Order: sequence, then C-alpha cells, then structure tokens
Amino acid sequence: MKILVSNDDGYQAPGIICLATMLAGLEFVEQVTVVAPDRDRSGASHSLTLEMPLRAKQRDNGFISISGTPTDAVHLAITGLMTEAPDMVVSGINAGANLGDDVLYSGTVAAAMEGRFLGLPAIAVSLASLTSGVAPSHYPAAAEVVKNLLLRLRGHPLPKDTILNVNVPDVPYAQLRGVVATRLGHRHKAEPVIEQRDPRGEKIYWVGPPGAAEDAGLGTDFYAISRQQVSVTPLHIDLTRHSLLEELTSWLN
Repeated sequence: MKILVSNDDGYQAPGIICLATMLAGLEFVEQVTVVAPDRDRSGASHSLTLEMPLRAKQRDNGFISISGTPTDAVHLAITGLMTEAPDMVVSGINAGANLGDDVLYSGTVAAAMEGRFLGLPAIAVSLASLTSGVAPSHYPAAAEVVKNLLLRLRGHPLPKDTILNVNVPDVPYAQLRGVVATRLGHRHKAEPVIEQRDPRGEKIYWVGPPGAAEDAGLGTDFYAISRQQVSVTPLHIDLTRHSLLEELTSWLN
C-alpha cells in the first residue's frame, strides 16, 4: 500500500511526524509520501491557490513542503509530484478536534476531500482535547487508531466516494473507550470577533472562537468524544438536499 500523508498544521507539526513514523513501520505499507503546507494553514478549508505559483521544497526529513494550502499539497502531490498514484490519502494528525460544523472550515478534512476528488479513499484524523485551551499531546494513541482502521480497511474496503472523519480523544490509548460510528453534530453560532488596536492605533480584528456544541446528543461525534470514544464519521461530497427537490420544483413552478 502506498499512502500520501498531508495535514493543515504544516510539515513540522508533531501530529504529521507521529503519523508518518507509524505508517512507515507497518509491514503492509510499501511507501509513505508526506506533502504538507510549509506553515500552519488551519481553517483553510478547500481553498486552492490559483493566482500565484506553488513552490515545493524537499526537507531534511524527507517530507515535501508546499507554499500553499492543504488542498494544494494533496492536489500537487497526486497530479504532479508522485511518479505513481498512492492507494490512499491520510490527513492529520490534527492538533485539535474537527467535529460537527468544523468540517466545513477544516484544512485537515479538505486535504482528505481532495484525495477523494482525485479518486482515492481518504481518512482525516484529529486529536480532540478534552480540556478547553489545552493543546493535545497523545498523538501515538491517535496513530494507533489509524493503524487499526487501515488494518480493517485492508479486508473490508469502503466505497471510494467515502471519507472517514476520525476524532480521537486526547488520552492514552489504553484509556480509549471504544470506537463508534457517528454523525456530525452541530455548534452554536461562533463567538463575535475580537477587536483590538495595533501599535499604530489602527483597529485589528481576530476571528472569535467557535460556538459550543448545540446538537451533541447520542449518536453525534461530540457525544462520542465526551465519553472518551473514538468518533468515526463517514462523509460524502454531495451537498444536495435531495428531500427538498420535489418541493423546490413546485415552488419554482
């Protein structure tokens, strides 16, 4: 198996280093290629760089950094840098959760989606802090979860139009309380922007923190994480609200 690894935290992030190291040690993994942004591009969503060239740089550890977004990294890797197409894209391990509405903004999920757009099965994996404001640290636990999923996928592959959005509670592996299939929850609206002044007295703004969980009941990804369970949510690209098509047709007529 040939695996392309990317992320949105940048090629130097501890999560991607841990993930790539684990994958390289698996006997059924023939090749691990890491192509990731040259800096933190969290929140980049599925943006592509279209009006300036991209630069790819080989790093001392063998990783390739890209002067663009997570989507740029996966797109460039598959369509330009790799001599052979990978069998799968794995994005992460992200420093922080990607739950509910987060998937719309997440560069981690977007990197996996780009792999899916290019015809490959894909996994996005994030390490979810259980304490607000505390950076996650149990990356080996999340890497072990990825290994177990890959072992399962070898014998029971999923449809190629499916992306697995995996969130792992930030605890040691032995403290995880199982793996569950979940749906996306929903957050309250985001907090207001934070207004400040720069040293010259000009106004500047910081995007406020995301809203707290609103739909976090049984079956959601939020609920699983709160119970120290690994959340695995199948995602697909079709955003059409099929149930409204008939009603919309009548409305238009």
